[in-house]
Amino acid sequence: MLLVFGLVTSYFAQAQDITNNKFGKGLVNVVAKDSSFSVKFAARFQSLYTSSWDFADNDNLENKEDQFSIRRARLKFEGFAYSPKLTYKIELGLSNRDISGASEFTSNAPRYILDAVLKWNFYENFELWAGQTKLPGNRERVISSANLQTVDRSLVNGEFNVDRDMGFQLHHYINLGENVIVREALAISQGEGRNVTSENLGGYEYTGRVEILPLGEFDDYSGADLDRETSPKFAVGVSYDHNSNAVRTRSNSGSYMTTDTGFFETDINTFFVDGIFKYQGFSAMAEYAKRTADNPIAVNADGTPTGRVVEVGDGINMQAGYVFKNNFEVVGRFTQVSLDEQITGEGIEDQYTLGLSKYIVGHKLKVQTDVSWNDYENNLDNSLEYRLQIDIHF
Repeated sequence: MLLVFGLVTSYFAQAQDITNNKFGKGLVNVVAKDSSFSVKFAARFQSLYTSSWDFADNDNLENKEDQFSIRRARLKFEGFAYSPKLTYKIELGLSNRDISGASEFTSNAPRYILDAVLKWNFYENFELWAGQTKLPGNRERVISSANLQTVDRSLVNGEFNVDRDMGFQLHHYINLGENVIVREALAISQGEGRNVTSENLGGYEYTGRVEILPLGEFDDYSGADLDRETSPKFAVGVSYDHNSNAVRTRSNSGSYMTTDTGFFETDINTFFVDGIFKYQGFSAMAEYAKRTADNPIAVNADGTPTGRVVEVGDGINMQAGYVFKNNFEVVGRFTQVSLDEQITGEGIEDQYTLGLSKYIVGHKLKVQTDVSWNDYENNLDNSLEYRLQIDIHF
């Protein structure tokens, strides 16, 4: 990691040439003289301020907490190797939250690597991926955190997404007629998340996704209608994830379900359906997620509960925003997470969010702020949260 940082720093310390690149298009974009490889390097970070208050008995304001943090800090490398049909992506996380989650299963080391994946366009519209990257799950998760129209993703994504993993993926798309586009993706992965260095503890994870764009192609993996689509654009997707003999409480994330004899294993299934719409500055996105498990309560060899349970339940997220001509956007979001109370001990959480964004150079340089009210069904202490974030992406 230090070597990579040193090489990049050394390059810029010695470089005197004026680049023709524009802001937001990558710091370095190099193509070999014989066209045998290319590399583009980019960097970004998010500076975040958060303040929250609890409301005891829905009345008294107390327990104020605030924090400044670097929410994300990333280095990205991408390009092609040997042939334009063989591309790659490497993304490294540097902030504390990027590299958190060290455990014995990751050699108790920081988890720097987010993406390290090769993509081979081996035949027509087919592409084979190999390495570690995001699984083809819910749309909100696959949208880059740099391209969100809110400060961060929703509670539904935080609870149910299937995140990154190591394995293989097959992607394909087909054009049906003049406007209709169908995309499909299948993935086989280890099933325990990113940067795991131990042997495969359970079974494997299988993920499939199908998307339809009935009104033509558009930027459906980016929040806000910054392109101000001149005609209505819409995309809908469905994903299904089966994690065979999973050993973690959120499929390939969450706590490991350890027992007195090893690990508790159970099949976990996660279903997603999502859609996004854009037209003349207006955008709307909605997602539904549901997680089930064959045996959601982890038990020891003698049948006693270990205290770990699969976080089964469902959730819905709906948001909409409008970008004004001065590139200010107002966005509203409603999120509900409903976990099985009898299993998890938790009930329904509703969150209402109102946000404001100023896009200075699109998603590459923006200021975003929002305020959220959290309503807990089984807890009288509801909460209010305010966030302010500056995002810059070279």
